[in-house]
Amino acid sequence: MATPQPLTAPVSYNPATDLLTGRIVLVTGAGDGLGQAAARAYARHGATVILLGRTVSKLEHVYDEILAAGGSQPAITPMDLARATARDYEAMVTAIEKEFGRLDGILHSAAELGTLTPLELYDPELWTRVMQVNFNAAYLITRLCLDLLRRSNDASVIFSSSDVARQARAYWGAYAAAGGALERLMEIWADELEQNTHIRFNSLDPGPVATGLRAQAYPGESPDQHPRPDEVMGPYLYLMGPDSRGITGRAFSIR
Repeated sequence: MATPQPLTAPVSYNPATDLLTGRIVLVTGAGDGLGQAAARAYARHGATVILLGRTVSKLEHVYDEILAAGGSQPAITPMDLARATARDYEAMVTAIEKEFGRLDGILHSAAELGTLTPLELYDPELWTRVMQVNFNAAYLITRLCLDLLRRSNDASVIFSSSDVARQARAYWGAYAAAGGALERLMEIWADELEQNTHIRFNSLDPGPVATGLRAQAYPGESPDQHPRPDEVMGPYLYLMGPDSRGITGRAFSIR
């Protein structure tokens, strides 16, 4: 498979209200930022959302918001991806199988910035942590969920990306390295499973969005100069829903 060129995602996409009705979608990093906004958007369009994140109180807040808006009852899966073991992921998959029987989608939104510093000065423990959260966790979760995804007639896996994942810049260290690895992982899985499954794999770079991670990376910026997470949900809905059926192995950007 040739390396895909980034495509402009349909920001103005107008999804049907029942776009995701009946679908079971796992969202990592669901307690904050884009993951939180996507979880609410998926629920608003009919999905039953599994909320995965590190902080229980944040997940409970999203849970309450979804119920208050009339969404299907979500599930909460607390997990610290920096410390999770293969056994933890296996227990999560077993619980999803017991409760739902399948998965129709995964949005990998969990991420840590790490630090902006020259590679030769990067703290080894922090490097390991960022790679674990941003890359290894996404690989292991997807790998262990493949059987659940195969039970869907139209499953979608979205890997979160960034500009520095596709064209690395100095000092972005483990964050850029993990993002670049995710892009290649997406392509490999898309190529391996395109012919014999209904699972599609794509990546999405949301561009500058007013999130906590963006504020950490660019502390001098005013958050008002960028869209809020809930204002860029069109592409997240498009790639998770049936309107993007058959699209796989593609790198999307919101601009």
